[in-house]
Amino acid sequence: MKTNIAVFFGGKSVEHEVSIISAVQAMLSINTDKYEVIPIYITKDNRMYTSPFFKEIEEFKNIPELLKKSSPIYFNTDGNRTYLNIITEKKGIFSKTQEPVIIDVAFPVVHGTNVEDGALQGFIKTLNLPFVGCDVLSSAVCMDKYVSKLMLKQAGVPVLDGYKFTSDLKYMDIIAKIEAVLKYPVIIKPVNLGSSVGITKANDKTELEEALETAFTYSKTILAEPAVVNLREINVSVLGDSKEAMASVCEEPFSKDKILSYKDKYQSESNTKGMVSLSRQIPADISQELKENIQKTAVKAFKELDCNGVVRIDFLFDSETNEFWLNEINTIPGSLSFYLWEKTDLPYPALIEKLIELALKRGRLENNLIYSFDTNILSGVGFGTKGSKS
Repeated sequence: MKTNIAVFFGGKSVEHEVSIISAVQAMLSINTDKYEVIPIYITKDNRMYTSPFFKEIEEFKNIPELLKKSSPIYFNTDGNRTYLNIITEKKGIFSKTQEPVIIDVAFPVVHGTNVEDGALQGFIKTLNLPFVGCDVLSSAVCMDKYVSKLMLKQAGVPVLDGYKFTSDLKYMDIIAKIEAVLKYPVIIKPVNLGSSVGITKANDKTELEEALETAFTYSKTILAEPAVVNLREINVSVLGDSKEAMASVCEEPFSKDKILSYKDKYQSESNTKGMVSLSRQIPADISQELKENIQKTAVKAFKELDCNGVVRIDFLFDSETNEFWLNEINTIPGSLSFYLWEKTDLPYPALIEKLIELALKRGRLENNLIYSFDTNILSGVGFGTKGSKS
């Protein structure tokens, strides 16, 4: 009997479309002889649908029409089993159209706030489902660039200084603070977004004000960091869990303006494969010593933040000083970084198999934990007519 895998993607996120690309790639690479793939598309207003057409990227060119031939769904649990219910709606009345489908494991392939940041992971946990990738806390920590920076710095991982500001502050006060602690150029970024959305390099006060305006468009909290002038970006993927993890080969992605933008990553000409289509060099043209140091640091960061599954960790490298800093951890990287693992002698289908194994392993460990115990605490509780305890 096949294992039923629910692949979640989309969601209320500015990286919605990126998630669709990554998910379709993943679904087409899952071994269908062993697994039954059930696509779960989350719309931008958080409705969930399923359809066999979700496995075809061309169908998403017209999402309203696609949803007309898709079915809304909901989940329910019964003991340790999780069921997906496919329904139809006629004049506001919902009815089941077929028998519920048992889901064995969830596979979130999502990007950005409301889905990658622990929110969707928490929802899946309430369904008693094992799921691929980082757990709730590690997802939330890695998504928050400021919190993860503090934790990694405490663990001895090299990170750039960062200063957090919220949208309730006046721009003139933010600018004064940034100019007091940092020299131009500076990087301004939303604290909780990925795919380079809202990130700007500011070379002077005028550009800094514009950068703040851009970042606050996407997040109520932003981060200011020093810009690495002689910048090279080096990325590496890590696979495993907090007990055992390994790093892939390193890559060096290229962009036209030194900072990889959303357009570089996902909107270049003929780009239908997301990060796979980005101009890059694999393996990166760096020394053996630097490669090993980056890989070692990546694995350390992965374990320190209790990551699980596959992540991509992006580093900033100063080609003049030979210093490097961990920039961010992508808990569900675009394309699942399969192109890095293929260069590390792990084909995409084998990578997905490993991710599912890790999800089921964590599920077994959690099933052995005690989450409740019998108690008579409620038997002696009573309240008076005004709500006070009797």
